[in-house]
Amino acid sequence: MNEIEVQEFDRRYIGKENELRSLYLSLYHDEHAYEYFVSMLKKMYDKRSKTLKKWDEKRLSERSWYKLNDVLGSLMYVDCFNETIKGVEEHLDYLEETGINYIHLMPLLSSPKERSDGGYAVADFRKVEPALGTMKDLAHLAAACHKREMSLCLDFVMNHASEDHEWAKRARKGDKEYQDRYFFYDSWDIPNEFEKSVPQVFPTTAPGNFTWCEEAGKVVMTTFYPYQWDLNYANPTVFNDMCENMLYLCNQGIDIIRLDATPYIWKKLGTNCRNLEEVHKLVRMMRIASEIVCPSVLLLGEVVMEPSKVVPYFGSLEKPECHLLYNVTTMATTWHTVATRDVRLLKHQLGTVFALPKEYTFLNYLRCHDDIGWGLDYAYLAQFGIEEVAHKRYLNSFLRGHEWGSDSRGELYNDDPRLGDARLCGTTASLCGLEAAIYEKNDWKIDHSIRLDVMLHAFLFTQSGIPVLYEGDEIGQLNDYSYHDDPHKAADSRYLHRGKLNWDDVEKRHDLSTVQGKLYSGIRKLHEIRCTYPLFDSMADVWIVETYNEHILGIGRYYEGEKLLAFFNFSEYDSTAWVNEEEEYTDLLTGEKKEAKGLNIGGHDFLWLYHKYEE
Repeated sequence: MNEIEVQEFDRRYIGKENELRSLYLSLYHDEHAYEYFVSMLKKMYDKRSKTLKKWDEKRLSERSWYKLNDVLGSLMYVDCFNETIKGVEEHLDYLEETGINYIHLMPLLSSPKERSDGGYAVADFRKVEPALGTMKDLAHLAAACHKREMSLCLDFVMNHASEDHEWAKRARKGDKEYQDRYFFYDSWDIPNEFEKSVPQVFPTTAPGNFTWCEEAGKVVMTTFYPYQWDLNYANPTVFNDMCENMLYLCNQGIDIIRLDATPYIWKKLGTNCRNLEEVHKLVRMMRIASEIVCPSVLLLGEVVMEPSKVVPYFGSLEKPECHLLYNVTTMATTWHTVATRDVRLLKHQLGTVFALPKEYTFLNYLRCHDDIGWGLDYAYLAQFGIEEVAHKRYLNSFLRGHEWGSDSRGELYNDDPRLGDARLCGTTASLCGLEAAIYEKNDWKIDHSIRLDVMLHAFLFTQSGIPVLYEGDEIGQLNDYSYHDDPHKAADSRYLHRGKLNWDDVEKRHDLSTVQGKLYSGIRKLHEIRCTYPLFDSMADVWIVETYNEHILGIGRYYEGEKLLAFFNFSEYDSTAWVNEEEEYTDLLTGEKKEAKGLNIGGHDFLWLYHKYEE
């Protein structure tokens, strides 16, 4: 490495040294461990290729690319999209045509097939699951993406490792050094104390937070599943090595690291082991480490909780933590609004998001690989006489098609009849009624379900941040019930919406007489409009527009002399947005001139009205 590169590392490190050292020693009180950590950062910087260092420089010279209005994400399982990593690369043309420039690959690192939790039980953080390809294939895909100005996101499962991980194998054999990388106890005394205050993640499918390890003759902490052993981040060796694993993936060309189960990574007896102060110190140190070694890399925090617990993971503007967070509550509230046709909770939720600093960037989505959890603001809903358990049951009933007037087709996930706390699964199209409409061969219902689907995507694209499509949503992929016949998947209803992409249906995307063509063209048009008008930039002012109608959501956006009024009718019937704006507007979908006064909006339809102020 030449002298210029040495100086660059030193410059970055010196700029962060005081804070990094302070954070590290406040957790670990170990100067030797800190010195090792810094030497590891230097080693990973040295190993970063010249090509990726140029990519770092390019990204740093640009305004934050991920805040721009032309970013569109796609979330996919490699095997479901096209079998292998090379298969993904073969279809980059299709993704580019769709407008995708942010590709999130679901977990693809080595995991035991029968005990993988969809790839979230990692046995080797530096090896790709052989059926999907190799680390070389992943690096090649990343390079191919960069040539197209695409970014690649990968999950980093940091809270736990597979019981098949090398550390776990050694721990089972009684190696104290490796047992200390987990939470091992000689008896159930301390685990039982933890259980008094720590909630269960999967009370029906994986009850409890601990598992007896017969080979070691000890109890081990397993917050998620018995085959996923929680890592002990109070041990500096764990943090050092896991941070190195993360940087190793960054050095393969990964642009966004998704920090899985972020709130869980620090454990403390007598607490709920969620969102502890130490977690934020760890995430902040990982942010600093990436800024030193690979400054183009973004951190995406998986924090699936209510807004009051999500927002702190952005950190502060002076000491940021995650670059990106999931807008999970808006996603769940959107489906609540589909089921109730009442936008008041959604207005309340969005008002909270719109009030946040513009520097905070969310990933927005309608569906993802996971279930829909009903973590709604029940304190707000209580003023309307809505009770939590009964309301969850109604939502699950409606979105399974068990209520009059519902054509949704979903399935319950992790049902607990005692608590009435089930979550819900299903693809966007099936939840919008397309599956039922096609089964009934009802053309009117088919058109109506497509209209609802497109309207929800228009709402998605109206929000600030990065809109993300789940694979197949762009062509209306339906639920895949074949998982019921697979003994490795049958117990997990999330596989309902994790079916393989139907490439025969993809081929229909340009035929406007087909369902696939109508949806694909509709969503593509929305994205093209979003790319064209700067007012969709994340730095725009955004506010709620009062419509005086509980069925219609109104959103306003303003940026550099451009104004948008967006209206979304969540009722299946025509309804009126009682607005009275002075300017003359243009309908961005039709090009027609319109006044924004007493607007009639069709059932499950929307309007994007644009005004340009004269300079």
